[in-house]
Amino acid sequence: MAQSFGVIGLAVMGENLALNVERNGFPVAVYNRSREKTDRFMAERAGGKNVKAAFTLEEFVASLERPRRILVMVKAGGPVDIVIDQLKPLLEEGDMIIDGGNSLYEDTERRVKELEPTGLGFIGMGVSGGEEGALNGPSLMPGGTRAAYAEIEHIVTKIAAQVDDGPCVTYIGPGGAGHYVKMVHNGIEYGDMQLIAEAYDLMRNVLGLGQDDLYEVFADWNETEELNSFLIEITADIFTNSDQDGNPLADMIVDAAGQKGTGRWTVISALEMGVAIPTITAAVNARIMSSIKQERVAASKELSGPSTKFQGDIKATVNKIRDALYCSKICSYAQGMALIGKASQTYDYGIDLGETARIWKGGCIIRAGFLNKIKHAYDENPALANLLLAPEFKQTILDRQNAWREVVSMAAELGIPVPAFSASLDYFDSYRRDRLPQNLTQAQRDYFGAHTYERVDKEGTFHTEWIKAPARVK
Repeated sequence: MAQSFGVIGLAVMGENLALNVERNGFPVAVYNRSREKTDRFMAERAGGKNVKAAFTLEEFVASLERPRRILVMVKAGGPVDIVIDQLKPLLEEGDMIIDGGNSLYEDTERRVKELEPTGLGFIGMGVSGGEEGALNGPSLMPGGTRAAYAEIEHIVTKIAAQVDDGPCVTYIGPGGAGHYVKMVHNGIEYGDMQLIAEAYDLMRNVLGLGQDDLYEVFADWNETEELNSFLIEITADIFTNSDQDGNPLADMIVDAAGQKGTGRWTVISALEMGVAIPTITAAVNARIMSSIKQERVAASKELSGPSTKFQGDIKATVNKIRDALYCSKICSYAQGMALIGKASQTYDYGIDLGETARIWKGGCIIRAGFLNKIKHAYDENPALANLLLAPEFKQTILDRQNAWREVVSMAAELGIPVPAFSASLDYFDSYRRDRLPQNLTQAQRDYFGAHTYERVDKEGTFHTEWIKAPARVK
């Protein structure tokens, strides 16, 4: 009997998605370039399940019922193209390839255009939730033609995370829409993680909170409506872990963060489209700064700053840091949503921002209680220009901005870098001002390059032959 679904690539994510699909009633065929992985998977995790192994692509394709639905879980970039090129001669009209990796949305656009005219369907599907999500229910962000999505809808709605208002999957839009949304999701994730790290830094290295205290703070925060989230939850968990010598494990980890590129892609796309995402940009820059560990160690011996000695009410300051974190988090999501909205207009994706927030409520890394509020904001006003203008978020920031400002000010006075907190506050302050100093920038551009400018008091474009100031009399 033919299998209903195929998975190529048996790294942990591929294995877990295969097991998820099988558990939900769809017999699975699997293939991996290295036979050893396939043998181990079949002998261990797939034992006793309706999973069929194949050891050549020809055997794999032949084992699938038509129309074939094949999920490719290999490294993004060239490896995806290689697998597609190997599959094309073996497939027939109506068969479907699904790229579930973290592919660049532009690659997905190209693959859709190349494959659809040949009669093959192609879906670029963002998958978020890590290993646990892949196994038990991820957030899925599929993009491609509606017809292609219709062919897999009955499967993805079963394997996705299930929340109170449905499965955490929806048709995102045509072409590379799914991978674009996943890319920005990861950019927001970068922002979230950096903001949490800055809150931790202030509490650990300024307020002097120990491991047990940090656990209590993050566990308390995770019970609030504002900060309840997967990332806050796992942060609390981290502070219950010690190494074999009894040292807090977090303290023993080298402070150099890695990245796989999706955050950087988000920043590049935002720059290309002219959308300000300073919190996400700050988070990417923070990882880059962290990576020059040896250089920072050397600099720390030569460059001094103020004392980090804190004098004040620790409990009250922890509450202010919580407020600063939430306000900054709102700004990070506002930036991500603004970028998705602009991309949707630019590429004619037709993305529903409220539905996008809904499918992030479960399964994914940035799942959080306040996504309900984001969905509600867009349901109330689909044309909402920015989340900062949604009544609930607007009032939240207006109520808490004093604490936010105090935290950023305290960090600056004590020499503690809080690039994402600061970038978020700058974003809010820039967005709320009706006049910014770029009038001077335009004057400078016109002075040295005749780039012209507009006036506040009349229509049209103007250029001035700027007069050099007379010599100063000393």
